[in-house]
Amino acid sequence: MPAPSGALGPQSLRGLAHPLRVRILGLLREHGASTATRLADRLGESSGATSYHLRQLAAYGFVEDVPGRGAGRERWWRTVARRNDSAEHLRAAAADGFHRLHEFFGSAAEMPPEWLAGVAIEDVTLRLSPAQAVELASRIRAFLGDLPGETPPGSEDVVVQWQMFPRFREKRRNQR
Repeated sequence: MPAPSGALGPQSLRGLAHPLRVRILGLLREHGASTATRLADRLGESSGATSYHLRQLAAYGFVEDVPGRGAGRERWWRTVARRNDSAEHLRAAAADGFHRLHEFFGSAAEMPPEWLAGVAIEDVTLRLSPAQAVELASRIRAFLGDLPGETPPGSEDVVVQWQMFPRFREKRRNQR
Protein backbone atom coordinates (compact mmCIF):
# COMPACT_ATOMS: atom_id res chain seq x y z
CA MET A 1 0.00 0.00 0.00
CA PRO A 2 1.19 3.58 -0.59
CA ALA A 3 2.81 5.61 2.12
CA PRO A 4 0.35 7.87 4.00
CA SER A 5 2.09 10.98 2.67
CA GLY A 6 1.27 10.00 -0.90
CA ALA A 7 4.95 9.41 -1.67
CA LEU A 8 5.56 6.68 -4.19
CA GLY A 9 7.76 3.78 -3.31
CA PRO A 10 8.67 0.41 -4.81
CA GLN A 11 5.53 -1.25 -3.37
CA SER A 12 3.04 1.34 -4.63
CA LEU A 13 4.72 1.53 -8.05
CA ARG A 14 3.59 -2.03 -8.71
CA GLY A 15 0.20 -0.45 -9.26
CA LEU A 16 1.61 1.16 -12.43
CA ALA A 17 3.19 -2.04 -13.72
CA HIS A 18 0.59 -2.60 -16.44
CA PRO A 19 0.35 -0.20 -19.43
CA LEU A 20 -3.46 -0.28 -19.34
CA ARG A 21 -3.37 1.11 -15.79
CA VAL A 22 -1.24 4.04 -16.94
CA ARG A 23 -3.70 4.70 -19.77
CA ILE A 24 -6.65 4.50 -17.37
CA LEU A 25 -4.99 7.02 -15.06
CA GLY A 26 -4.35 9.29 -18.04
CA LEU A 27 -8.01 9.23 -19.04
CA LEU A 28 -9.17 9.89 -15.48
CA ARG A 29 -6.75 12.83 -15.20
CA GLU A 30 -7.83 14.25 -18.55
CA HIS A 31 -11.59 13.67 -18.44
CA GLY A 32 -12.36 13.33 -14.74
CA ALA A 33 -14.29 10.62 -12.94
CA SER A 34 -15.62 7.68 -14.93
CA THR A 35 -16.91 4.13 -14.74
CA ALA A 36 -15.18 0.93 -15.86
CA THR A 37 -17.66 0.63 -18.73
CA ARG A 38 -17.03 4.16 -20.03
CA LEU A 39 -13.27 3.69 -19.76
CA ALA A 40 -13.55 0.34 -21.57
CA ASP A 41 -15.36 2.02 -24.47
CA ARG A 42 -12.68 4.71 -24.77
CA LEU A 43 -9.83 2.21 -24.56
CA GLY A 44 -11.31 -0.51 -26.74
CA GLU A 45 -11.08 -2.97 -23.84
CA SER A 46 -13.62 -5.10 -21.98
CA SER A 47 -15.31 -3.60 -18.94
CA GLY A 48 -14.07 -6.62 -16.98
CA ALA A 49 -10.46 -5.72 -17.78
CA THR A 50 -10.88 -2.04 -16.89
CA SER A 51 -12.78 -2.95 -13.72
CA TYR A 52 -9.97 -5.29 -12.64
CA HIS A 53 -7.29 -2.67 -13.31
CA LEU A 54 -9.29 0.03 -11.51
CA ARG A 55 -9.48 -2.21 -8.45
CA GLN A 56 -5.71 -2.74 -8.66
CA LEU A 57 -5.11 1.00 -8.96
CA ALA A 58 -7.36 1.51 -5.92
CA ALA A 59 -5.47 -1.11 -3.93
CA TYR A 60 -2.25 0.85 -4.55
CA GLY A 61 -3.85 4.20 -3.76
CA PHE A 62 -3.98 5.73 -7.25
CA VAL A 63 -7.79 5.89 -7.62
CA GLU A 64 -10.80 5.90 -5.32
CA ASP A 65 -14.58 5.63 -5.45
CA VAL A 66 -16.48 8.85 -5.98
CA PRO A 67 -18.73 9.14 -2.90
CA GLY A 68 -22.44 9.46 -3.64
CA ARG A 69 -22.07 8.86 -7.37
CA GLY A 70 -23.40 5.81 -9.16
CA ALA A 71 -26.35 3.56 -8.59
CA GLY A 72 -26.52 -0.20 -8.12
CA ARG A 73 -23.45 -1.86 -9.60
CA GLU A 74 -22.31 1.32 -11.38
CA ARG A 75 -19.12 2.44 -9.69
CA TRP A 76 -17.46 5.79 -10.40
CA TRP A 77 -13.71 6.25 -10.00
CA ARG A 78 -11.46 9.29 -9.72
CA THR A 79 -7.73 9.80 -9.33
CA VAL A 80 -6.16 10.40 -5.94
CA ALA A 81 -3.86 13.41 -5.64
CA ARG A 82 -0.26 12.24 -5.22
CA ARG A 83 3.15 13.83 -5.15
CA ASN A 84 5.14 13.40 -8.36
CA ASP A 85 8.34 12.54 -6.52
CA SER A 86 9.21 9.24 -8.16
CA ALA A 87 11.27 8.66 -11.27
CA GLU A 88 9.15 5.59 -12.08
CA HIS A 89 5.92 7.55 -11.81
CA LEU A 90 7.37 10.22 -14.08
CA ARG A 91 8.45 7.53 -16.58
CA ALA A 92 4.91 6.13 -16.57
CA ALA A 93 3.45 9.59 -17.21
CA ALA A 94 5.95 10.15 -20.03
CA ALA A 95 5.05 6.77 -21.55
CA ASP A 96 1.37 7.77 -21.47
CA GLY A 97 2.25 11.06 -23.20
CA PHE A 98 4.26 9.20 -25.84
CA HIS A 99 1.30 6.86 -26.41
CA ARG A 100 -1.00 9.84 -27.02
CA LEU A 101 1.48 11.41 -29.42
CA HIS A 102 1.86 8.10 -31.27
CA GLU A 103 -1.94 7.86 -31.64
CA PHE A 104 -1.99 11.42 -32.99
CA PHE A 105 0.59 10.60 -35.66
CA GLY A 106 -1.53 7.62 -36.70
CA SER A 107 -4.42 9.94 -37.55
CA ALA A 108 -2.53 13.13 -38.54
CA ALA A 109 -2.93 12.47 -42.27
CA GLU A 110 -6.71 12.78 -41.87
CA MET A 111 -6.49 16.03 -39.88
CA PRO A 112 -8.47 18.95 -41.29
CA PRO A 113 -6.04 21.51 -42.74
CA GLU A 114 -7.26 24.32 -40.46
CA TRP A 115 -5.82 22.42 -37.47
CA LEU A 116 -2.29 22.09 -38.91
CA ALA A 117 -1.21 25.57 -37.80
CA GLY A 118 -2.24 24.74 -34.23
CA VAL A 119 -0.04 21.63 -33.96
CA ALA A 120 3.32 22.21 -32.33
CA ILE A 121 6.02 19.71 -31.47
CA GLU A 122 8.99 21.77 -30.46
CA ASP A 123 11.59 22.09 -27.76
CA VAL A 124 13.78 24.81 -26.37
CA THR A 125 16.67 24.58 -23.93
CA LEU A 126 16.86 27.30 -21.30
CA ARG A 127 19.53 27.90 -18.67
CA LEU A 128 17.65 28.23 -15.36
CA SER A 129 18.27 27.96 -11.65
CA PRO A 130 16.05 25.56 -9.67
CA ALA A 131 14.02 28.55 -8.43
CA GLN A 132 13.54 29.84 -11.99
CA ALA A 133 12.44 26.37 -13.13
CA VAL A 134 9.84 26.24 -10.34
CA GLU A 135 8.61 29.73 -11.30
CA LEU A 136 8.38 28.81 -15.00
CA ALA A 137 6.44 25.60 -14.24
CA SER A 138 4.09 27.59 -12.00
CA ARG A 139 3.50 30.20 -14.72
CA ILE A 140 2.80 27.53 -17.34
CA ARG A 141 0.27 25.81 -15.06
CA ALA A 142 -1.41 29.17 -14.34
CA PHE A 143 -1.53 30.08 -18.05
CA LEU A 144 -3.02 26.73 -19.02
CA GLY A 145 -5.52 26.95 -16.17
CA ASP A 146 -6.70 30.38 -17.36
CA LEU A 147 -7.20 29.38 -20.99
CA PRO A 148 -10.38 27.76 -22.19
CA GLY A 149 -13.23 30.06 -21.12
CA GLU A 150 -15.86 30.11 -23.90
CA THR A 151 -15.97 27.14 -26.28
CA PRO A 152 -16.55 28.34 -29.86
CA PRO A 153 -18.17 26.13 -32.54
CA GLY A 154 -15.71 23.69 -34.10
CA SER A 155 -13.75 23.25 -30.86
CA GLU A 156 -12.03 19.96 -30.14
CA ASP A 157 -10.13 18.60 -27.15
CA VAL A 158 -6.49 19.65 -27.50
CA VAL A 159 -3.85 17.80 -25.50
CA VAL A 160 -1.06 20.04 -24.21
CA GLN A 161 2.02 18.08 -23.20
CA TRP A 162 5.00 19.84 -21.73
CA GLN A 163 8.05 18.66 -19.93
CA MET A 164 10.69 20.36 -17.83
CA PHE A 165 13.76 18.59 -16.58
CA PRO A 166 17.40 19.50 -16.08
CA ARG A 167 20.05 18.13 -18.42
CA PHE A 168 23.01 17.89 -16.10
CA ARG A 169 26.36 18.04 -17.79
CA GLU A 170 28.56 14.94 -17.56
CA LYS A 171 31.06 16.71 -15.29
CA ARG A 172 28.37 17.55 -12.77
CA ARG A 173 26.96 13.99 -12.81
CA ASN A 174 30.37 12.57 -11.99
CA GLN A 175 30.77 14.93 -8.99
CA ARG A 176 27.76 13.49 -7.18
